[in-house]
Amino acid sequence: MIIGVPKEIKLDEYRVAMLPVGVEELTRRGHKVLIEQGAGLGSGLADHDYLENGCEMVDEAAEIFARADMIVKVKEPMPAEWSLIRPGQIVFTYFHFAADRELTEAILATNCTAVAYETLADDQGRLPLLTPMSEVAGRMSIQEGAKYLERPQMGRGILLGGVPGVAPAWITVLGGGVVGANAAKIAAGFHANVSILDINMDRLRYLDDVMPPNVDVLFSDRHTIRKQLERADLVVGAVLIPGAKAPRLVEREDLKRMQPGSVIIDVAIDQGGCIETSKPTSHSNPTYIVDDVLHYCVTNMPGAVGRTSTYALCNVTLPYVIQIAQQGIDTAAQASKPIARAINMQAGKVTNQAVAETFELPCADLFAKK
Repeated sequence: MIIGVPKEIKLDEYRVAMLPVGVEELTRRGHKVLIEQGAGLGSGLADHDYLENGCEMVDEAAEIFARADMIVKVKEPMPAEWSLIRPGQIVFTYFHFAADRELTEAILATNCTAVAYETLADDQGRLPLLTPMSEVAGRMSIQEGAKYLERPQMGRGILLGGVPGVAPAWITVLGGGVVGANAAKIAAGFHANVSILDINMDRLRYLDDVMPPNVDVLFSDRHTIRKQLERADLVVGAVLIPGAKAPRLVEREDLKRMQPGSVIIDVAIDQGGCIETSKPTSHSNPTYIVDDVLHYCVTNMPGAVGRTSTYALCNVTLPYVIQIAQQGIDTAAQASKPIARAINMQAGKVTNQAVAETFELPCADLFAKK
């Protein structure tokens, strides 16, 4: 198989979808790997690192899309790439279709096989290709929140951990999954007062066992959320329904309960956001203010720490890239339920139930005779 890795062109995206070791592992199995020139520079990986491991360096993305059987990316294809995708071509990347109807319709029209990192799930419901980026984003949410609580950034002028004689910040984390747990751990390390909310009692019991004493675990409902907003200096949106649009937990009218200069970090923005007033932003222009509350809604948070994120992502994606390259997508999907769950579209039809329900589209049987 010919595997193509184009340079990411989303604004402020510095990750790359393959490490030099991935090139070696694929080429030694008889596959050809095309890498766009400069694709790894944002992650500190020079072209010669890839060339030394057997890739073919290509000048333009158009040639990669024209030649490759499988495209391996990090972020969803940008509009400039839509016309380059060929019918039957495998595109393996983060798509987050539920947050973007235009993207969904465009990729459907290409008749490609869209394999989404974020819906590749094992039999226990874990999301191995989403987990490392959720870990990065969860940890970054506190790092970014601490910065934007500073007064020069239009925040309240609060130090997360306080100092002797001055109380620390109050931090509310909406969602106790991977993002939420990582956010809470880092916030606790700053000695802030932390509350983490979820609707899964088993998860809350687990978090209660593993979190330090300055983290409260609370059952999430409308009343609890509103009460938390009244005292929160920083709110982290960390909810996820795999493949589906994020549930809206905070309405615009709820912002009036928050203190002026408080900060919202909506990590769920990739799936549409869990705050009514959230809208996608970029690292170049990350924040805006609604009702005196600063919003940070960057859709590719891990892209800012490209080197860490690239290694974390490629560590988990490479085995699946190899399996698809070795077996082809149809055989791989038959042999591996996680890969089958990752296929969101094939031959112009939606094959993921959550995506289909989001846009009220029919959901095709992945294994129906073609």
